[in-house]
Amino acid sequence: MVELFKAFLFGIIEGITEWLPISSTGHMILLNEFIKLDVSDEFYSMFQVVIQLGAIMAVVVLFWKQIFPFGKPRGRRARHSVRGIQRYVKPEIFMLWFKILVACIPAAVVGILFDELFEALFYNYLTVAIMLILFGIAFIVIENINRGREAKILSLSDISFRTAFLIGIFQLIAAIFPGTSRSGATIVGALLLGVSRTVAAEFTFFLAIPVMFGASLLKIVKFGLSFSQMELTILLIGMVTAFVSSLIVIRFLLGYIRKHDFKVFGYYRIVLGAVVIVYFLAAGA
Repeated sequence: MVELFKAFLFGIIEGITEWLPISSTGHMILLNEFIKLDVSDEFYSMFQVVIQLGAIMAVVVLFWKQIFPFGKPRGRRARHSVRGIQRYVKPEIFMLWFKILVACIPAAVVGILFDELFEALFYNYLTVAIMLILFGIAFIVIENINRGREAKILSLSDISFRTAFLIGIFQLIAAIFPGTSRSGATIVGALLLGVSRTVAAEFTFFLAIPVMFGASLLKIVKFGLSFSQMELTILLIGMVTAFVSSLIVIRFLLGYIRKHDFKVFGYYRIVLGAVVIVYFLAAGA
């Protein structure tokens, strides 16, 4: 029962920190220091990635109408004489998915080729703390620069393939350096490119779908499907909890950024990065 409760806590932290730009990896590392799951290193390495599937299903549920590219046309388009398969596809959503796939290319290529190398080199508390602080500063600086400026890109359809690819480069930074925060890196990149806060957040949510499914698939393949009953239960509890908490957090974030900027998350990241450094230095003393 204790391990199941731990899985529940990991799911809550994952669901909260995956979407807020404050680094889920950094928080999971800290949580694991205080509440270690009694599992093998191989299972935990897989668990902390695959648990994200619960979080990503929250995006699918909340934004289904915006991301599902099939369905009968309505309104003005339905009155036109569109025949065959064209009556059941939504070209604007297909175009959005093409842009998302373009944005995924940098992280996908590097992740497939160098995932284990980067994990060995950079998955440590110092890298996490440094990236928390650096991108925390970046949020504050960028929001100060953008103060009073009008965003150039105000809808998802306004995002060009070039802009999508450049956002993908920022996502690549997060794929290499834990503590960056995938959502944090892509939002910072989008803001720099003139994307509005709301559109930046939504594109980040959608971009997570293929990224997390791909990363989870790789981890499951490497781990294999030989789960014990306890391991499978721990994984399912973590995923379900991450799903429910993600539903709440995504709604909160979209409401928050309509009236506020991202600077509060920048300050939080800086404080957390400092706490991580102090904690691990004290623990090693």
